[in-house]
Amino acid sequence: MQNGSFIHETAIVSGDVKIGLGCKIWHFSHIFGASKLGAGCVIGQNVMIGPNVSIGDRCKIQNNVSLYKGVCFHEEVFCGPSVVFTNILTPRAFINRSDEFSQTTIHRRATIGANATIICGVVIEEYAMIGAGSVVTRNVAAHRLVRGNPARAVGWVSKAGEVLGESMVCPRDGSKYKVGDNGLQEIEIN
Repeated sequence: MQNGSFIHETAIVSGDVKIGLGCKIWHFSHIFGASKLGAGCVIGQNVMIGPNVSIGDRCKIQNNVSLYKGVCFHEEVFCGPSVVFTNILTPRAFINRSDEFSQTTIHRRATIGANATIICGVVIEEYAMIGAGSVVTRNVAAHRLVRGNPARAVGWVSKAGEVLGESMVCPRDGSKYKVGDNGLQEIEIN
């Protein structure tokens, strides 16, 4: 145990990795150098992170995910099992392009469904939801629900992660939303 965190005996954590309080790192995961995990993260089995990857507080990364240099998760991101992140648009095995890795940013409280593929260089805004198996090739706006190959906007989701119907009322918590010039906005109730 390190820093109040649990690291399974089969996990490998490089010496210069920073691990926040209360993290759990499970079987056969490997955290490479200069990576940073915020407090309360849960890293499933067979996850590879790094080098130089930043993960915010309370993120959950499910089994069989690889986060390469250039990927940044803000706080409370959920990453489903077997999600694929790429790090270069035009790879060749015989050409070293490690200095060309693209930045991919996942903003706070976004959700990425199982088996989705995230093409490098995109930004997924806060509270967005990526459907399982989707291929994300362009930026995703806040609160947007996208799915398919390539992923296309098919609706809106609330902060609680519920799909919003025509009433734009969250069925889980009753919060109300409207679509404005700047995307989806929660309506203040007086």
